[in-house]
Amino acid sequence: MSRFNRRVQIPDLQLPKYDDAEEEGDYSDNYGVARLTTTGSNVSDDQEPVVGVKVLRQASRHRDIKGDYLDVPSHSYLMKIFQKQGDKQVLFADKVLKFTASGKMKHRILLITDFALYIIDPETNALKRRIALAAVEKTCLSDLSDNFLAIIIPKEYDLLMASTRKTEIVAVLVEATKSASDFELEVVFSNSFEYNADAELVKEIQFEEVEGGVKTRITRK
Repeated sequence: MSRFNRRVQIPDLQLPKYDDAEEEGDYSDNYGVARLTTTGSNVSDDQEPVVGVKVLRQASRHRDIKGDYLDVPSHSYLMKIFQKQGDKQVLFADKVLKFTASGKMKHRILLITDFALYIIDPETNALKRRIALAAVEKTCLSDLSDNFLAIIIPKEYDLLMASTRKTEIVAVLVEATKSASDFELEVVFSNSFEYNADAELVKEIQFEEVEGGVKTRITRK
């Protein structure tokens, strides 16, 4: 985790102007997260396919900030999941794309409460992972207009996601962590960073600004 270009701490993170992103030759899915496709050519044994060029849609740059985009109180199974742990307040809820250790993309629900992050399978309504806010060391994202966000959890393995609301997620995490533990969550901006895809697998994600968008590559270290 050493290749970081710039580190900042954000006491009062400004909430964002959002960019939707779209795959060249493809289009966004129903979750508002870019549908990402991979190409199989020019891929060596030690790297995974290039995640293609994402073209920015200028028409949807501005969005209202809601926090709960799923209306959690109307879904009893979501309420039961976090209330069972003693959490009291949902600060953020939305559908995201989560990247597995093998590079597959899974649709997941992300809940952020006053004490933890929850990753939930929307097809089975099953809790896949709970991460205490106290376990999060930092978040990593690029300086560019992509949808990727890594949440770094040193005692476990890290979480790589794609969301059109990535900056709002970071803002919520910063404030929630500060409220829960008086800890200033580090926010790292870099166009190249490493993350632990699982306990024994380190990957690097690189971002390159190209004409019309951002090209993203994920490789094994």
